[in-house]
Amino acid sequence: MKKTYSILLFLFSISFAGLAQVDTIEVYSKAMDKSLKAAVVKPESYDKNAAALPSVYVLHGGSGSFTDWHDKVTEPGLLEKLANQYNVLIITPGVGPSSYYYDSPLLDSVRYETYMCKELIPFVDQNYNTIKAREGRAITGLSMGGHGAMMISAKNPELFIAAGSMSGVMNIDYRMWEVDESFRNRIKEGQKMALGEISYEAPFTEYTAVGLVDRMKENGIALLIDCGVDDFLIATNRQIHSLLLGKGVAHEYTERPGAHTWEYWTEALPVHMLFIDRVFKKQLE
Repeated sequence: MKKTYSILLFLFSISFAGLAQVDTIEVYSKAMDKSLKAAVVKPESYDKNAAALPSVYVLHGGSGSFTDWHDKVTEPGLLEKLANQYNVLIITPGVGPSSYYYDSPLLDSVRYETYMCKELIPFVDQNYNTIKAREGRAITGLSMGGHGAMMISAKNPELFIAAGSMSGVMNIDYRMWEVDESFRNRIKEGQKMALGEISYEAPFTEYTAVGLVDRMKENGIALLIDCGVDDFLIATNRQIHSLLLGKGVAHEYTERPGAHTWEYWTEALPVHMLFIDRVFKKQLE
């Protein structure tokens, strides 16, 4: 059956005392002919008839789910607290494992850039009281989600005013990752299935964040990148930082103690939300 969007499904609606409310929605993707779930965190002050609110899309990692940012953070109710603190809607989409949030040239089942930009965001804007302009929309994420946030914003600057990455896959060149050989081989085969034979050498493919630095310079999106010094992706983060510096692209970059863990991301997200809030205020006040 052909349709553009599913009916908005409130599969659960949980109130946190004095904080916020979380809706689970299900959105039909025409591009992939399947439905995907996402969670929408509304601040306590949310009112459909009041002033529209900014929205922040927070992306999960490679084998994750739309519930990760709700269930796995080491501070319970973190997203609800942040939504209330900054008076924003926080959306946590769910995508396929190891999909990198790109549109595969080979697999019709992997078209997540199209889903995010042309299906999910319009759906959220249609059903929630959001600011429907780039000045009121930002995106960030962890690991694969950091890659997705940087890539999607670079290629779709009309949608976002700020983008961030926590422990992000800034280069999908698995040879740079500090992982064991079996994990590296799984990544290699998955990328080959989705992308075919691509070059991992400079100039980099546009299927990876480091290949989009020129666009990042043109777009003027506020960028925040951070990574733990013990993270297996640290080399890719240092690489994009160097490339951005070389091109004169304004960005904030931080390395601090930590690894590829939920402890790290639980501490990182409030920093990203503070950064995003400052950008919103510059644009909207």
